[in-house]
Amino acid sequence: MSVHAALRGNAQTLFERIENFFDASFGGADNPLRHLGALGLYFLWILVATGLYLYTVLDTSIEGVYSSIGYLSQQQWYLGGILRSLHRYASDAFVLVMMLHLVREWAYGRYYGFRLYSWVTGVPLIWLAYISGIGGYWIVWDRLAQFSAIATTELLDWLPFFNEPTARNFLAPDSISDRFFTVLVFIHIGVPLMLILGLWAHVNRISRVDYLPSRRLMLGILASFLALAVIKPALSGAPANLALVPADLPLDWFILFIHPLTDITSPAAVWTLIFGATILLFALPFLPHPKAQPIALVDAANCNGCSRCHADCPYEAITMAVHPDKPGHKIALVDRDLCASCGICAGSCPSSTPFRSQEKLMTGIDMPQQPVDAMRQQLETELGRLRMQPAGTTQLVVFGCDKGADVRGLASANTAAISLLCTGMLPPSFIEYALRSGVDGIMVTGCREGGCDFRLGMQWTQERLAHQREPHLRSLVPQDRLRLVFASRNENKQLAAAANEFRTQLETRMVTSSKPPAYSRRTLHHA
Repeated sequence: MSVHAALRGNAQTLFERIENFFDASFGGADNPLRHLGALGLYFLWILVATGLYLYTVLDTSIEGVYSSIGYLSQQQWYLGGILRSLHRYASDAFVLVMMLHLVREWAYGRYYGFRLYSWVTGVPLIWLAYISGIGGYWIVWDRLAQFSAIATTELLDWLPFFNEPTARNFLAPDSISDRFFTVLVFIHIGVPLMLILGLWAHVNRISRVDYLPSRRLMLGILASFLALAVIKPALSGAPANLALVPADLPLDWFILFIHPLTDITSPAAVWTLIFGATILLFALPFLPHPKAQPIALVDAANCNGCSRCHADCPYEAITMAVHPDKPGHKIALVDRDLCASCGICAGSCPSSTPFRSQEKLMTGIDMPQQPVDAMRQQLETELGRLRMQPAGTTQLVVFGCDKGADVRGLASANTAAISLLCTGMLPPSFIEYALRSGVDGIMVTGCREGGCDFRLGMQWTQERLAHQREPHLRSLVPQDRLRLVFASRNENKQLAAAANEFRTQLETRMVTSSKPPAYSRRTLHHA
């Protein structure tokens, strides 16, 4: 294992443990670490909304820019001051979740293959965010803005693109004109517009984007920001004075950390770090990584054009086209560059049912590395093995996910364990098929809520089992013999405990009540 792979694996384990810890308090839907991208968009909308108001009251003249912003925090603290503080705290929060999102996606290995486009389009957003954030501090034009302007222009002067030193523009009191602030405001508005356009491109190839976090999470964060705005409002420092050298300034370490970094090193070292990190981020997807899995294959003879696979694909890898052999019908087409090889499409196909009488089960769309027919054969083999066990033992079939807790560790004399590419690959009819074959219970497990490696696999599974999404589990299937368990990669012990608890409940039910009739073809009629 390479050093990079080992480092990434350790980072992934750390993230998983922290996220699982937060799940205990917030739950998957409200866990901020599982919705960093949505939080970033939420903070951006706060920035846009508050920024529009701040712009309307801003005087861009040299004499008026400082006083107009100070007016917000002093005379109009109840509205303008609150909005200014929200703008400040949302900008810091945006930078924080942006960097956490970057590190988390790297830790989980989500930067190559079908995710390459999203990764590459996300890297320039870091530059845009910091350009906008640093420029925003200049608009206030207090001592901190003066310090940041001089430090930034001195850093820019090191680059060979500038013929004349730009830092000299801040050496004399009369070197700044009204036009400077007009241009600065224009840049501070234009760069965020570019950022919004870049974010649109960033998520362009993802279906059902998590644009906003849960309502409770949004309200909780907004309440925290409002509390901070009252307890520690954003205030201007002393007005800028180009005749003086600013000292003892309270830095915003989320956005302005680059200035002290330049002071303790050099402009050459800082630019080397910035350009080196940018090149490394762009190069990461092209470094050695695990071999890509085979993509989904469409069988034209068995595809009826229902478009369920198109609706369920998390990455818009499936489109519908005119069927070549069936006039008036459609057929699914798979984009090789976008396919995640997750198998969710196979789980949504109506032809993926073990009840079909074909000797070799052929489905409309399937995964070459784990065909639905192979799943049926594996299930039948396991069911045959369970039938050989002594009567009276409680028998379980566990369907799991290769990306979540390892279900293969549950395999035993009275437990069959089948691991899938993704839990979303499981057709609900397999559950009914197993129960009708005589097993006592079915447990389905996958990644925690909000933590699915393929985004929507566990969500679609949950909705299918709850009769909310096609293909859904038939209502005649007894829910007390089915258990859905969320367990991430490092929660094998928790999964084993859940299986034992489920087995105990089944045994208790059979002891306290007469055993239900065999789940046979006489009691359920399949389509």
